[in-house]
Amino acid sequence: MRRGAIILCGGKSSRMGRDKATLPFGPEMMLQRIVRLVETTIDRSRIVVVAAPGQRLPPLPPDLTIAFDDREHRGPLEGLATGLRQLQECADAIFATSCDVPLLVPEFVERMFELLGEHDIAVPRDGEFHHPLAAVYRVTVLAQIQILLNADRLRPRFLFDEVRTREVAVDELRDIDPRLISLTNLNHHEDYLAALSAAGFTS
Repeated sequence: MRRGAIILCGGKSSRMGRDKATLPFGPEMMLQRIVRLVETTIDRSRIVVVAAPGQRLPPLPPDLTIAFDDREHRGPLEGLATGLRQLQECADAIFATSCDVPLLVPEFVERMFELLGEHDIAVPRDGEFHHPLAAVYRVTVLAQIQILLNADRLRPRFLFDEVRTREVAVDELRDIDPRLISLTNLNHHEDYLAALSAAGFTS
């Protein structure tokens, strides 16, 4: 299987008060760290960073693809569509993540690809909550995503209901990520400080 990855940046966070992609995290900025972690399992030439229109990004490797959403504030489906258009000729399935999961475990990415099987999507589920930005998608779901976007049906759950989706109970992932830190994104300043501490950095 030809693997790719999409990293969604999403612009300025209203909760954090600033752009997460450029938050310092040790010697790197947040997005730089995510790229480095993802490329331990996926070739850099098949990684797409998706940003909001006009969003400023930190310096990234020159052979990395950067794409910009056509429309802002449309959620992860818009970003997935933007990234999948870039990868549909060179990947069979992609891992989707965001730029604010600095504790991502590379083995988590590998496991999600393994769990895809014959499905179109493999997505972690914790009770009633799905993690669409810690999931694997076949590039063929692009057509269905576009149908949903055209209808302003922007919730990822609508996509899961339309295609063959494997909902992965988070307990199936604890052997490679016991504390499920790959699912911990940073929505508040306190989350950012806790992640820095967990990684051995000071604020």
